[in-house]
Amino acid sequence: MSVQKKGNVWYVVLEESDPNTGRRRQRWIATGSPRKRDALDEETRLKAQRLVGINVVPPAGNLTVFLFDSWLPSIRSTVRPSTYQSYEQIVRTHLSPHIGSTPLKAISPVMLNQLYASLLEHGRLDGRGGLAPKSVRNVHIVIHKALRDAVRWDLLARNPADLADPPLVPRRELKTWTPEQLAAFLEYVRGDRLEPAVRLTAMTGMRRGEVLGLRWSDIDLTAGRLSIQQARLSIAYEVVVSEPKTVKGRRSVVLDSETVAQLRNHRKHQLEERLAAGELWYESDAVFTDELGRPIHPDRFTKLFVKLVESSGMERLTPHGLRHTHATIALQANRNPKVVSERLGHANVSITLDTYSHVTPGLEQDVADAVAQLVDGD
Repeated sequence: MSVQKKGNVWYVVLEESDPNTGRRRQRWIATGSPRKRDALDEETRLKAQRLVGINVVPPAGNLTVFLFDSWLPSIRSTVRPSTYQSYEQIVRTHLSPHIGSTPLKAISPVMLNQLYASLLEHGRLDGRGGLAPKSVRNVHIVIHKALRDAVRWDLLARNPADLADPPLVPRRELKTWTPEQLAAFLEYVRGDRLEPAVRLTAMTGMRRGEVLGLRWSDIDLTAGRLSIQQARLSIAYEVVVSEPKTVKGRRSVVLDSETVAQLRNHRKHQLEERLAAGELWYESDAVFTDELGRPIHPDRFTKLFVKLVESSGMERLTPHGLRHTHATIALQANRNPKVVSERLGHANVSITLDTYSHVTPGLEQDVADAVAQLVDGD
């Protein structure tokens, strides 16, 4: 247990064990005071309560106090920076303004359903109508996680979000290119500075951040294999280097021979640029950089890619669409879904099959025909 200051307020920081995972975690308890002396007094009081076995969790107050003073500080070190930023934004823009003044224990399933309905009707911050069902469902996911933790921390007896009814999200058709379209685009970008990054994305299904976070030390061109160790993310246009999204995200990916050849040529060209830049060169070991060795900003990469697509006359697609295209083509080619899942870095194969369910009917037909051929003969 310790005291720390954040902003103008002092907190008592509790160190405890998560009952579900056994891992150590921190819980921040706001004193509401700008004086360290008050925080030390509160720390002493809580230590005394803990010694005699009294629950040291203070009253949670209203939802806003709980979310900003307890929940968000406690989860910050447990999620990716981009995830935390999205959680904090949802709390600030959609939860606190609407139901933030409600006492935590007064939150009900009916209140949450009313919130979802209101957001669907007129939840846009610009006042131009309601949020999409997917956005409202994201609000539900955040409040559900927060209230679940409130239950774990003995602040609530049950999670009211368990009984709420978030809107159904219509399955959105993934935008992908056919193999012929992809081949045509790769031919169109031949010689462009982005060509190696575009091909690598298309031929491996790597995420944008994984491609831009790639270092030469992560690539074995002789073996034709790379290792994904980090990602360059853009959070409110600020670049954050983060570990892979999941445990499976830290993976090894095999490269085809043409991609290896392009990376060799790209490496040679980059070394020539380094010699030309001299002392102006930015040392980073990044694979994809500008003319001075500075890693490419993720948002700039997307902007340049979209411009290439528009000038080519191809059907609109984003860099993430190349990832979907890779997965779709691989599954349509009857590649093992588990291998495809591992290549994409999905947590499990069910995510792959669910995401690319539009390919599944063709796979099932192939299985049905193969079994019938073995049983019935020619």
